[in-house]
Amino acid sequence: MANIWEPENRFRKWLDVEIAACEAWAERGEIPKKSLDVIKKKAKFDIARIDEIEKTVKHDVIAFLTSVAEHVGPDSRFIHKGLTSSDILDTSLAMLMKDASGLIIDDIKGLMTVLKANAFKYKGTLQIGRSHGIHAEPMTFGLKFALWYDEMNRNLLRMKTAKEAVSFGKLSGPVGTFSSVPPFIENFVCKKLGLKPENISTQIVQRDRHAEFMNTLALIAAAVEKIALEIRHLQRTEVLEAEEPFEKGQKGSSAMPHKRNPVGSENLCGLARIVRSNAMAAMENIALWHERDISHSSVERVIIPDSTILVDYMLARLTGILEGLHVYPDRMKENIDRSYGLFNSQRVLLKLIEKGMSRENAYQFVQKNAMESWGRRREFKELLMKDKEIKEYLSPGEIEKLFDMSYYLKNVDHIFKRVFSLQSARRA
Repeated sequence: MANIWEPENRFRKWLDVEIAACEAWAERGEIPKKSLDVIKKKAKFDIARIDEIEKTVKHDVIAFLTSVAEHVGPDSRFIHKGLTSSDILDTSLAMLMKDASGLIIDDIKGLMTVLKANAFKYKGTLQIGRSHGIHAEPMTFGLKFALWYDEMNRNLLRMKTAKEAVSFGKLSGPVGTFSSVPPFIENFVCKKLGLKPENISTQIVQRDRHAEFMNTLALIAAAVEKIALEIRHLQRTEVLEAEEPFEKGQKGSSAMPHKRNPVGSENLCGLARIVRSNAMAAMENIALWHERDISHSSVERVIIPDSTILVDYMLARLTGILEGLHVYPDRMKENIDRSYGLFNSQRVLLKLIEKGMSRENAYQFVQKNAMESWGRRREFKELLMKDKEIKEYLSPGEIEKLFDMSYYLKNVDHIFKRVFSLQSARRA
C-alpha cells in the first residue's frame, strides 16, 4: 500500500494522464504524430530535479512539467495542452485511490475468510453473553465471529461502492467549462485510464466523492476497533476467555515479567481514532470557495495516503491476531457458572406467566430469588425449588427443564444460514 503513495508512483500517474491527453489530441489531429512518438519515447521525470525546481516556482505541477520537458525537448510544448493542474491532480488521484481500494477489498476478503472459519469452528462453543458487561444469557463464541463477518460483508460492499465513487476523472480545464479542452479529450483519457468522466466539475472533482471514500475507511476502521475491543475485554484476567497470540521471546512489560497484554488490539483501537478524525477532515474539504480553492489539497496529501495505509495495516494485523487467537472454552464454562444459573431467569419468568401467574407477580418472585442467589452465592435453581409460591405453579421437573442449556442453541443454525447463505453473499 505504501508504494502506491510513493513520489515515483504518484508522478508516474501524472505522466500517464499527460501522455493519454497527448494521445487524445493527436487523435483529433492537433498534435503531430511525430511529436506524439517523441513524447511517448522520451517523457520521463527526475524526482530530485522536480524538488529543485519547485523550490523556485513554488508549484509542484509546473516543476513536474519542467522536468519532463527537459527530457522531451521542443515537442514538450504539446504536453499539458489546454489543461489545468487539477485535471492532472484529480484524475491521477482517482487512479491512486482506485488502486488503494483494490488492496483494501482484498484485505477485507482475507479477514472475512478467517472470521468465517472461526465462526464455524466455535459455532457450538458455549459462552455467556453480556450486556452492560454483566452476564445476560448464554450464546456461542462462534456467533461473535458470525456477527463480525456479517458486518465486514457490509464493509466489503461499502468499499466496492466507494471505489466506484472515486473512479472519476476530469479534464475540463479551468472552472470545468471545457473552454480550452474539448469533452473528447476527457472521454478519451478517462476511458484509457479505466476511469469515468465526471458529469460536471468545477476546476476540481467534487470532494463529496473523496469524503465518501474516507468515511468508508472510517467505518472499516471502526469495525476493526469493535473486534479488537472485544478481544481486549475477553483477555482481561478476570475474564480470560480469549487471548491474543503471544510469540516466543515477546515481553509484555518492562517491570512485570508475567504480563501478557493485548497490545495488538490496543494498537488497532488507537489507530481507528486517526482514521475517524481523517474522515472528519475529508468532510470539511467538501465546501470550497466558489469553483475551487486549494485548502483541500494540503489535507488530502496527508489523510488519504495515511488512512489507506492505516486501514490496510489494521486489516492485516487483525487477521493475524484472529488466526492465532488463543481460545479457552473451559474458562468460558467456568465464567458461565459464576452467575449461579441466573441467566435462566427469563425462562422461569415466561414459564410462570404461561402457567397463569401475572407478569408483575412472576417478575417479583423471580427477581426475589435472583437477588437472594446473587447475594448469598447460592444456585438459582436450588432457591426456586424451595420457593413455595413458585412451587404452586412449577414442579421440580419443570424447573429442572428450564435450566437445559441446549435451549440457547436451538436457533444457532438458523442464524448461521442467514449469515453465510449464498443469498446473503449476493445481497452484499
